[in-house]
Amino acid sequence: MCNNVSQEWGIRCDLAAAYRLIANFGMDDLISTHLSARLPGKEHRFLLNPYGMMFDEITASSLVVVDIEGHTIVDGEKSKINNAGFTIHSAVHMSREDAQCVMHTHTLAGMAVAAQEQGLLPLNQKSMCFYGGVAYHGYEGIALDLDERERIVGDLGDKDVMILKHHGLLTVGRTVAEAFLNMYLLEQSCRIQLAATQGGQKISLPSRGVAAHTAAQFNYHGYNRSPLPWEALKRRLDRISPDYAT
Repeated sequence: MCNNVSQEWGIRCDLAAAYRLIANFGMDDLISTHLSARLPGKEHRFLLNPYGMMFDEITASSLVVVDIEGHTIVDGEKSKINNAGFTIHSAVHMSREDAQCVMHTHTLAGMAVAAQEQGLLPLNQKSMCFYGGVAYHGYEGIALDLDERERIVGDLGDKDVMILKHHGLLTVGRTVAEAFLNMYLLEQSCRIQLAATQGGQKISLPSRGVAAHTAAQFNYHGYNRSPLPWEALKRRLDRISPDYAT
């Protein structure tokens, strides 16, 4: 029991840190979008933000525990969650044991690329790290219908990043750190694409071989699995907003 409590608190602190960092990097959207993390145990319980709080207000203790049916473990005003968030996150947590953390954003760059027919282009080495590894899910309206979960899962497959057409971005990870770094890289890739295409100049694409080689290099070196960027980011939070871990 003590080990489980300790492990849960660590997950809470990491997820709260991710919420603060999403806000810090300008990837939040008022009280919309959501990040979730699976809790230890056989039950498919996960942490989600209470609906109505800004991302820069989230703390480890304010996160809500949700079961696979969408019921919050603690009753009360703070336990209200975004139903669309439950639909998306429960779908992935239920189907992917390796998806310990799921992140979903509505950024300007992410939504712009989600509206482009060609999807994510390998314009830079950041975007090349996802070459051949981006899933796409067609827009079906606000994600309130539980039967959409099957199609979300089917479109995601075994990939760790997905562009929700006409909607936004989604990433998963075996840890909060991995899901966050996937989201950071995906967001930067979308910002690069938006900047490169809005000037009206002809863009240059690398060969498929070079793009595939770059993706293999990223995968081999495991940049998104390295603890160093996450540890550095949490040191920043400890300096500028240490209350995330309360």
